[in-house]
Amino acid sequence: MQTIAFTLISFIFFTALVGLISGWITRKSDDKGAKGYFMASGGLTGWFIAGSMLLTNLSAEQLIGLNGDAYGHNLSAMAWEATAAVATVVLAMYFLPRYLKGGFTTLPQYLEERFDATTRRFVSLMFILGYTFVANPSGLYLGSIAFNEIFKVQQLTGMSYNMTISVLVWSMGIIGALYAIFGGLRAVAVSDTINGLGLLVAGLMVPILGLIALGGGSFGEGLHIITTNAPEKLNAIGSATDSVPFGTIFTGMVFANLFYWCTNQSIIQRTLAAKSLAEGQKGVLFSGLIKILVPIVMLIPGVIAYHYYAGNPLPKPDFAYPVLVRDILPWWLTGFFVAALFGTVMSHFNAIINSTATLVAYDFYRAWKPNATDEQMVRVGKISSVLIAVLSLIIAPLLIYAPDGIYTVMRRFTGFYNIPIIAVVLVGFFTSRVSAVSAKTVLFMHVVVYTLLIFVFSIDKRSGVHFLHIMGMLFVLEVALMLALGKLFPRATVYQPTIRNPGEQRNWRYAKSMSTFLMALLVSAYLTFSPFGVANETGLSNSYYGALGVLWLVAAALIVRFQHKEALLDERKLVLQTNRT
Repeated sequence: MQTIAFTLISFIFFTALVGLISGWITRKSDDKGAKGYFMASGGLTGWFIAGSMLLTNLSAEQLIGLNGDAYGHNLSAMAWEATAAVATVVLAMYFLPRYLKGGFTTLPQYLEERFDATTRRFVSLMFILGYTFVANPSGLYLGSIAFNEIFKVQQLTGMSYNMTISVLVWSMGIIGALYAIFGGLRAVAVSDTINGLGLLVAGLMVPILGLIALGGGSFGEGLHIITTNAPEKLNAIGSATDSVPFGTIFTGMVFANLFYWCTNQSIIQRTLAAKSLAEGQKGVLFSGLIKILVPIVMLIPGVIAYHYYAGNPLPKPDFAYPVLVRDILPWWLTGFFVAALFGTVMSHFNAIINSTATLVAYDFYRAWKPNATDEQMVRVGKISSVLIAVLSLIIAPLLIYAPDGIYTVMRRFTGFYNIPIIAVVLVGFFTSRVSAVSAKTVLFMHVVVYTLLIFVFSIDKRSGVHFLHIMGMLFVLEVALMLALGKLFPRATVYQPTIRNPGEQRNWRYAKSMSTFLMALLVSAYLTFSPFGVANETGLSNSYYGALGVLWLVAAALIVRFQHKEALLDERKLVLQTNRT
């Protein structure tokens, strides 16, 4: 009971500390009106953008889902996280400059300018439904599983399992919703960043302590066990029978990641509120760096659990992470870890609530009442936040009845809206005469076809073709259909983007260099977690060292070249300023 009391007190202390620090940092902000509430007055810096993007993305869904996948399969599911670095580079270098010049508050706002108001409403509705019925409930549900296993809530309270999960879901959801409802985007971004630091520290403790426990007190022995006993568990090059076959990275996954990081409102809203393009790029690219390092926290513990519980396999893969944490974490660190996990779930929830409220206020309420005041917009945002939060809280406990490996299940459900949205946005960017008829046809058609293929006829399971490959094929078909319809029903006028925010639009001086570094790091990660690297019984091969050497020589040459060009630009800028003086 003393241990439980200490854990509870330390959990409350760290959770309250996050709230106090967030309040202290945001107290001087002058966020007024709708722009202040929904967009932090366009003043977010790179660090807060990175922190909020990561905590919006990373949640118990990844901690439990990915580690469960690694426990049941191998590291192939790291593709969901590591390859996101490619999408962050695309966002920083291509999408973000266009978003900021256009002065957009939501992605659907761009779609109205490019196509029409109906397209805007349809896409906004897809986001709202996806966030309310998929993203938020899954994060809350998996977070409650972790809390129950680590903190032994059911055992302490004597409640049924279903009741325990429901109570935990509502507890985390209510506190998370308070940040979003009363604080606005800046409060969300600041608390996300602080919770992100906590997650980084707590998350890194798990594989370290796990390897020590596996090795009987020796970190080196634990590392030796996972690299020599069943090294195939460390293979990220997924086969056709793995949860994420390697080939899917180049088909459906590339477009799913482009959707998530470049067009998903809950992610890009932080970048749309950037102080400048350079600050936005800093935040986005730093997020990409962390995503490549995520497998250490999100998958390696699952591999450790596979070896640690080899003699007594767990009943469900989703139990791998919480049970491992419960068994290896020292009692005096449990409160801090639970606080970090609580903050992660809460941040994920409040960030999505804030983005959903923004969509409701700007894409629906303002369309209904174009002359609405700032006070009315904020009030509608708060009311919709409450309603959406309640719906998510009702749905989350029902996921108890979902199949094993909920991470993959949720990814299948996001296929309803991710592929058609990225298809419509990309066609909108690269063409000027494709009309709204094309966009609306593809959006509606995808929902019908995807439902029939995946959920009615289960074509992926019957044919053996992975659902990500099917998503990739649908993307190609939908782009082709839009281009064909664009020829038959072109726009009456050529689309010309409106520049509402000319401002400071110079790229961050290290943007290209950082992008190159991220790509080299991503390839290095795949070389390391492959049969050329640690997923080999004989150890690292000569081919591994050779490929790694060539890769980083090329990357270093490109980085030097990019920085030389930046230096020349600085010299020219200095000369121009001197001449003006």
